[in-house]
Amino acid sequence: MIGRLNHVAIAVPDLTKATKIYHGVLGAEVSEPVPLPEHGVTTVFVNLPNTKIELLEPLGADSPIARFLERNSAGGIHHLCYEVDDILDARDKLVQQGMRALGGGEPKIGAHGKPVLFLHPKDFCGTLIEIEQV
Repeated sequence: MIGRLNHVAIAVPDLTKATKIYHGVLGAEVSEPVPLPEHGVTTVFVNLPNTKIELLEPLGADSPIARFLERNSAGGIHHLCYEVDDILDARDKLVQQGMRALGGGEPKIGAHGKPVLFLHPKDFCGTLIEIEQV
């Protein structure tokens, strides 16, 4: 059902500092910051040969990333994103197997302009999973 690993998302308290580390220290290609108010984040993608790293900074106090950083002040891995061919079919198969889709189970448009859906971390070994339709 799942395809390639699309990205690993890392919540960061300071997007500018994190971007400098990935670009300046590690020499990676880094995108420009993109605010996503509907998701409560500003995001930057670090492009790697085999996948991407998504750096997430909260956009406002109500952001889920702000709550994550309250518990993990230095930041940390927030979620893994896997590609799927058909997000609704993937959702339906997962729900039939007892997995829980977050946010009412309806996909939203993500940072890549494609439908995304998050799955409950308690159903996936403590890891928040995002699926993205390719």
